[in-house]
Amino acid sequence: MGFLPIASEKSYDLLSYKDSAGKNHRIKSKKEWLARRKQILENLQLGMGSLPVSKRNEPVEAVFRDSLVTDRYTRYTLQLAVAENENVPAYYYVPKAAEKPFAAMLALHPTGELGKDITDGKSPRANRAYAKELAERGYAVLAPDFPGYGALRDYDFASDRYESGAVKGVFNHIRCVDFLQSRSEINPDAIGVIGHSLGGYNAIFLGAFDTRLKIVVASSGWTLFDFYKPWSEEAVKRHGGRLGPWAQEVNMPPLRHRYHLDGSLFPFDFHEAVAAIAPRTFFSNSPLEDYFSAEGVKTGMKPIQEVYRLMGAVNNVHAEYPSGGHDFPTAQRKAAYHLIDTRLNHQPLDHMIE
Repeated sequence: MGFLPIASEKSYDLLSYKDSAGKNHRIKSKKEWLARRKQILENLQLGMGSLPVSKRNEPVEAVFRDSLVTDRYTRYTLQLAVAENENVPAYYYVPKAAEKPFAAMLALHPTGELGKDITDGKSPRANRAYAKELAERGYAVLAPDFPGYGALRDYDFASDRYESGAVKGVFNHIRCVDFLQSRSEINPDAIGVIGHSLGGYNAIFLGAFDTRLKIVVASSGWTLFDFYKPWSEEAVKRHGGRLGPWAQEVNMPPLRHRYHLDGSLFPFDFHEAVAAIAPRTFFSNSPLEDYFSAEGVKTGMKPIQEVYRLMGAVNNVHAEYPSGGHDFPTAQRKAAYHLIDTRLNHQPLDHMIE
């Protein structure tokens, strides 16, 4: 099936397409949607670069450096060898709950020099300690550093084999899931991902490519490109335009050198990446005053819900729009945690405040 965009430049419809002869069609079956989904994944790689092929579940060598023991969990500092000469520093939290195997979450950190330490509660900003909180809730949690931050702050994007930080992140995070599935203490069928900001949209990208994840939680992590507004005028100037921040080396440089920061030329939009997660569970926290425009999320959620409805899973897509700016408020974190509990069939430890 050869899909081409619908003519209307403001159409975000996901279930309509033109064939190679220019005839309009409506997607009416799961089989047709899966063909559309395949194209979305191909288009994502046009924007971020090709995803290197790796053997699914290929062993990931882990070197355990040290550990921190608490009354609720043990937090290990380790290094994962995701490929030859490619290492990812991470925290691995193992709960002290008696019942095994554990459900597991991959926790992707937001932008910040501290990297994974932000999700461990070291950030001066509140509401970012979701790795630690999930470990306290009884989950096994893996929290890796993203290239350019934390122990990878000196990462050299220019010399690696990837076209972007985004596709390097997808590769790293797929290998993180490989690691979790290889652990005897983990239930390989009960794994999800959560992230805020940088971690939020990279959670979406991972969820689109890796169907092993049962739930994807993205906080302040996306909006339609037409609605995106950088956090300041200075950011617009520094990055060369309204969409310039998306073309940083840590994100997707091809959007600049291949598509000239022209959103009308971009090969994908975020509602397509989210829809590629269907029928698995997706939760979006999108504050009303965020620069990831909540209006763009609301506009994108309508066609996303149509896809979930087609897939018979309309109850698996959730969005909350709290007041405030770029944040992951307590109420929304708790809502996300409850949904994670349900989807991964996890009973939170009795010390957790509900």
